[in-house]
Order: sequence, then C-alpha cells, then structure tokens
Amino acid sequence: MLFRFLKYLQPTHYFQLFTKANTSVFPRVEFLNDDELGLIAVDNRYQSKRAKEYDMSWQAVQNGYLGNAKTYQNFEAVSVQDNYHFIRKNFHKSWVFYVLMIRLLSFKNPFVEVKGWYKTKNISRTKVENKAFYNINFNAYTSSLIGKSPKVSVVIPTLNRYEYLKDILKDLELQDYKNFEVIVVDQSDAFDIHFYKDYNLDFNIIHQKEKALWLARNTAVKNAKGELIALSEDDVRINPDWISAHLKCLEFFDAQVSAGVFYPKGKQIPVERSYFSIASQFATGNAMLFKNVFKQVGLFDRQFEKQRMGDGEFGLRVYLEGIKSVSNPLASCVDIKASSGGLREMGSWDAFRPSNFFAPRPIPSVLYFFRRYFGKKASRLSLLRTVPLSIFPYQFKKNKPLLLLGTCITILIFPLVIYQVSKSWHLASKKIKQGSLIEVLD
Repeated sequence: MLFRFLKYLQPTHYFQLFTKANTSVFPRVEFLNDDELGLIAVDNRYQSKRAKEYDMSWQAVQNGYLGNAKTYQNFEAVSVQDNYHFIRKNFHKSWVFYVLMIRLLSFKNPFVEVKGWYKTKNISRTKVENKAFYNINFNAYTSSLIGKSPKVSVVIPTLNRYEYLKDILKDLELQDYKNFEVIVVDQSDAFDIHFYKDYNLDFNIIHQKEKALWLARNTAVKNAKGELIALSEDDVRINPDWISAHLKCLEFFDAQVSAGVFYPKGKQIPVERSYFSIASQFATGNAMLFKNVFKQVGLFDRQFEKQRMGDGEFGLRVYLEGIKSVSNPLASCVDIKASSGGLREMGSWDAFRPSNFFAPRPIPSVLYFFRRYFGKKASRLSLLRTVPLSIFPYQFKKNKPLLLLGTCITILIFPLVIYQVSKSWHLASKKIKQGSLIEVLD
C-alpha cells in the first residue's frame, strides 16, 4: 500500500495486495492526463516528493479514477511524519491516535512517533465530495451492448421471505430492459411454487431443500442461460433501469464487473459511493458480471456456507486476477434489511457480532478469509481494529460514544473476548487446513 500506516487502518483491504500480474490500482502520477490531474489537489506540505506523489495517486483512486495509466508495482517507505500527515488527511483523529498507540506499544522509537504525530497536528481531514467525474460522458453515451440485447440471468436466492420477495419481483417486471430470466433458488420451509404464477417474468425456479446460500448461488450460475449474471437478493428494491444501468457501465468502462451500490431504506447513497470508481468491495446483493468471470476465478467458496464474507472473498479473487470491477452508483438498490429469514435463520447474519457470548467472534469464515489472503499479522491487526467496536449491536455501529464505551467494555470482559477470538481462530485454522471449496465453472 502507498503509505505503510494503512496496514493498521485497512489491514485486509483489497488494495493492500498486488494482483497476480504484480500491479496495484494506484496510478503513477507522471502518467495521468490533464483531466485526471484535475481531480487532484497537490499537497506541498509533505516532507518528500515521493509522499506527495503517493498522496496524489491515492486521491485519484478515491475521487473516481478509472483510467489506464501505468500503476505502481512497488512502494518506497516514506517518513513517519509523512505517514501521520497522510492518515490525518484521510481518517478521523481518533484513528490517528489509535495508530500512535499501536506504534508506541510496538516499541517504535517514541521520540520519532510523538514528533511525527505532533508536527502534523494542524493537518485537517479532507472532506469527501461527489466528483461525478464520468457522469456527463456516461449520461450522453449510447450503449451498443444494450442495443445487442444479450441475455441476462438475474439470480435471487430466497429463504422464508415471500413477503419481501414479492417486491423485488414486481420491480423486475418494470425493468426497461426486457431480455432477462429470473433464477430463484427457493430454500423456504413452506416452498410454494404457486407464489410465482402471479408474475409476468421468465422464471427458472429451483427448489433447494438444503439451506445453503453459496450452494444456491453456485447452482443458479451453473443453470444460467445468460452470458451475463445479475446478482440480487430477496429483500432489496431496485429502479426500473437497474439492469440497463449495469449493462451500460460494463460497456462504457470496458469492465467485466459492475458493482452496484446499497443504501438503507430511508437513507441516501453515501457520498463516498455516489460516483463511479474502482470497486473496493463486491456484494452479491447488487452486481452484474459476465458469466466468463466465473470461468476465470471459479464459483463461490462453500467454506462460507451459513457464515459471512463469501462475497468479499470472491471479489478479492476477481481483483487478484486483474479483472476490472467498477463501483456503479447508478445501479443502486435499497436494502430493506428484512427482520427475519435469510442468514438470520442460519445464526450468523453479522460477521463480527456472535449469536451468544460463548460463540466465536468474529464468525470463523472471516478469519479464514483474512488469514488465507493477508496472513496472520494483518488478521491480528484487523481483529484489534474491529473486535472492540463489535461489542454493541449492529444498529449502534455508527454511534461514536457507544463505540468508545464498547472499547472500554472489551477491556473489562477481556478474558471472554479472548475466548471468543481464540475459538474463531481455531475454527478458521480447520477451514484453512481443509482448503477452499471452490468449484470450477465449465
């Protein structure tokens, strides 16, 4: 990563890793054109020229850069002061203090650390803005891919959610793009084939008796007739141009994956997700990709069955293969967050909050994913960053006073937390020993 202090704050981020072709996503500044440089504010307060260039490259990616300039293939170390400068610009001041404490407790030179931290105290955090860099050209673009009308297979796994499923099916009936099929893999206890007769859709209904999300998605992909796969869920709402917005994005950016944006019911798209950019995550509830992608990277790993982060692991495989994935705000969907059904019935809806005090924290599949791709050290840093913040329920995850209180409670119940984490680490070790369960798509 550009700045080494990011290993504390984003230890298991996709962009910490180089692709198999030994490339990063960060463009070398000397190869950016004038329009791309227009996205960037030059910061001359860094000590070194290299740190200034790395900051510019970071800004380009954060602001929606999607060009084809040469990228960095290695990163030089920059000074401690420049590292503190960078994280002050991009993270809340409490996280800056967190990094300082970690480094002091790691026996780094306290004089160098405190000096670097103190000398950057006047650096303010940069406000995230909607650059909308590609929107004008995108809106004026006429998609020949849509004109060719390729078959799209919309995949929806469902489990005991007919009440919510009906809404997404109604939304699909209203799509302005018509050449698509809907593959529903129904795992409901009271499977009702007659439910689907009320909709004017090209259905492929698969009744799956085993409650298994990743098996469901894999089965749907294998049965898909389309050359494109659109992934959705049974508790979301989409706009009438959802399919066409994904298709247009794939062609406009010459990408193989269009990663749609979620936002909660009653809210708006977060500012940092409101413009096109390199996708830094993959969510199986809102995405479109060419079916050939599965032939390149394999299907979903069934080690995540009844657990979490199977979509994140798949997205990382896509990234490591150098496959272009674009975060697409125009193919957004409203996340209803159904209160019943789905993964909630499997006991592991949340990745970091266990179902009871003696269950593993985090869910073992999370550590399986982190350890397999990022190693033990980065996994431990991730635990340090996430576990204390997961003490309170999910609905309070953005409540800063409660997050601070959660950190204090973690200290008070430290033996219990150690037990939870140790249990998760042990179960993840079993998964790693067994290996991935990734089927290749013929």
